[in-house]
Amino acid sequence: MNTGTATRVDTALADPYRHTLVIGATGTTGSRVAAQLAAGGHRVMAAGRRATAVATAVATAVAGARAVRFDWDDPATFHEALRGADRVYLIPPIGSFEPAAVVLPFLEQARAAGVRRVVLLSSSAIPAGGPATGQIHEALPGLFDEWAVLRPSWFMQNFTGDHPHARSIRADGTVLTATGEGRVGFVDADDIAAVAVRALTDDRAPNTDLVITGPQALSYGDVAAVLAEVMGRTVTHRRLTYEQMRDRLAPAVPAEFAAMLAGMDRAIAEGSEDRTTDTVHRLTGRPPVTFRAFAERELA
Repeated sequence: MNTGTATRVDTALADPYRHTLVIGATGTTGSRVAAQLAAGGHRVMAAGRRATAVATAVATAVAGARAVRFDWDDPATFHEALRGADRVYLIPPIGSFEPAAVVLPFLEQARAAGVRRVVLLSSSAIPAGGPATGQIHEALPGLFDEWAVLRPSWFMQNFTGDHPHARSIRADGTVLTATGEGRVGFVDADDIAAVAVRALTDDRAPNTDLVITGPQALSYGDVAAVLAEVMGRTVTHRRLTYEQMRDRLAPAVPAEFAAMLAGMDRAIAEGSEDRTTDTVHRLTGRPPVTFRAFAERELA
């Protein structure tokens, strides 16, 4: 009798019609995770707030994936997004100081719907039990037998597109932070996504906390110097105080979140992010991208 039960369970878990739900599938890491999963032959449900935008992104960049509307502010969208999912790439609501209030009820619903593995995107600056995503991190092992928490360092992509650093570099050749001489193991979002895909698809349950960095710890002054060389123009790091950084962020995000982000800069100045890990190489079999290679790739 026990053997028969195990066989039925294994068959259910191997159901080829089940898929991985990727939340934030048009975002920096979510889009890359969806694309890499689909390229590897995995079934993907790409989720985002604007169904049309998600569908367009899926059609142009993520062949083999399907699109579904998902909005953290609209729990009515959870059920359809979870239909048929057995794994979830979880990006909590952006800019929320207390995301656990909405994410934990979603995870309860996900477990009831048959999800068995969740990979959470958190931050190297936030440990289990810490603020914001730290509360979700702490709860995850009690909700799922298979889980992983990705805690990447600061993204190299923060210097591209419409990010504040990219805008200030374009405007006047400055990078503004309250990090002083503190160093950061900046990491490429492509490398984060590659680690996420391994955590989602490895046959063995990951059940681990993965701090993800690039190969070098660099100060923002170091970053400015690399950008200046690659771009062929003057780029400098302008140091702000904690209060100046908090006030600079305040118009764009809630006050508590601005204070937390400015506090992360202050922690960097005190050495909190001055480290590198072997996570990318250990899980993917290749070294992480250097900041110079990233900058040269983006400029090209």
